[in-house]
Amino acid sequence: MMHVLITGAAGFIGSHACRACLGRGWRVTGIDNFDPFYDRAIKEQAIAGLHEESGFRFVEGDIRDGTAVCGALEGTGTGAGAGVDVVLHLAARAGVRPSIEDPDGYVSVNVCGTATLLESCNKAGVKRFVFGSSSSVYGDSTPVPFSEDAEAMDPISPYAATKRAAELHCKVYTHLHDFRIAALRFFTVYGPRQRPDLAIHKFARLMSTGAPIVQFGDGSSERDYTHIEDILQGTLAAIDWVMEDAPAFELFNLGESKTVRLSYLIELIAGALRVEPKVEIRPAAPGDVRRTCADITKARRVLGYDPSMSIEEGIRRFVTWYNATYGCPA
Repeated sequence: MMHVLITGAAGFIGSHACRACLGRGWRVTGIDNFDPFYDRAIKEQAIAGLHEESGFRFVEGDIRDGTAVCGALEGTGTGAGAGVDVVLHLAARAGVRPSIEDPDGYVSVNVCGTATLLESCNKAGVKRFVFGSSSSVYGDSTPVPFSEDAEAMDPISPYAATKRAAELHCKVYTHLHDFRIAALRFFTVYGPRQRPDLAIHKFARLMSTGAPIVQFGDGSSERDYTHIEDILQGTLAAIDWVMEDAPAFELFNLGESKTVRLSYLIELIAGALRVEPKVEIRPAAPGDVRRTCADITKARRVLGYDPSMSIEEGIRRFVTWYNATYGCPA
């Protein structure tokens, strides 16, 4: 039975990944430090019920703490804490705009934390590793659709720079220590349990109470919104890929390969909530790119990645979850 260590296990993608791996019959050890970036109660709710799963073990700890990481990797006895085969690294300080306010904090977690995790894995002999990166690494000068072959050396936010630095650190471990690593560049992930600071969740919360939302720019900016179900399909395929034999490092885009205008996104959320949105327009925010769109040719070919969730259906499902969770009318 395979055993995966998932960092950031109580977060949005991490909590979904825990359930998906358990659903495959794998053992899962989750580690999370409950960073106060948003309410701890939201994270605890995200992993509610997992503690009763026989194959699940949870460690509260920080990826910058080598002792905590080694404890999560090594475990005890022969139960759910022993024999980690692969690491799914999702722990990070997230968000472009907050990274401009706290660049030191982002470097500490995203770069130094990743370095500590990799070295702990090396010492423990765990050399199968999947890293959750970001489409932000492409910056604003990479031709659309973004290809993994692009240089990606022109980030425009501290967050993007830390993710690119962590990718390069992963590549070093393949070269020096024979790791097999897949770095997944996620494109604007959304769905149930999405972080409350992200646009779709924030817009739904404000619209449902009649409060105005803030639109940065003229509404023409575009994002490749990717539903969590499609992200999980690609992530599980990446775990399968790293369990193959030869040391390697590969980058994979995980997106829908379709762009959605901000103005259309607002229209979809308002329509699903059956409200008339109040929109305050402000200048485009520093660090935000104009457009993201994934070239997923490589992920299709190597991983069998096949995203299928339209933005219209994805928003409908998100609003259904939001209403059920926060007691809004169906």
